[in-house]
Amino acid sequence: YLNKRRTGGLKTGSTWKKLSKTALEFLRDYWSQYKPEKWLFEGTRADRHLSTRTVGKILEHACEKADIKKDISVHTLRHSFATHLLESGTDLRYIQELLGHKNSKTTEIYTHVSTKSIGKIKSPLDNLNLKQRG
Repeated sequence: YLNKRRTGGLKTGSTWKKLSKTALEFLRDYWSQYKPEKWLFEGTRADRHLSTRTVGKILEHACEKADIKKDISVHTLRHSFATHLLESGTDLRYIQELLGHKNSKTTEIYTHVSTKSIGKIKSPLDNLNLKQRG
């Protein structure tokens, strides 16, 4: 689990976020290689953490290197995470919990319905044998 702290603004406090096995493995490798002293992701100075703005710049640079033309932000990654969970069949209530939303309406806004998901829906009529018998 990862302790996520927020200070200032409307949302303050601390929440625990479960890490995927892949993310945990990556972070363990990162920790072993760089051995950060205070912050997991240090800023330009070891006594400061990586700023939100810097994370955005890193993402922007990665998109340029990958030749991604869309305007992508860290929030886009969060939205994509929720959308992929929904498309893979994860219940909306679980997604709500993972995203830390108190209100399910917030999660519903996050997760737009994709045409890919709609195309997979089978009509209940398809389960009936309505062909004329004769």
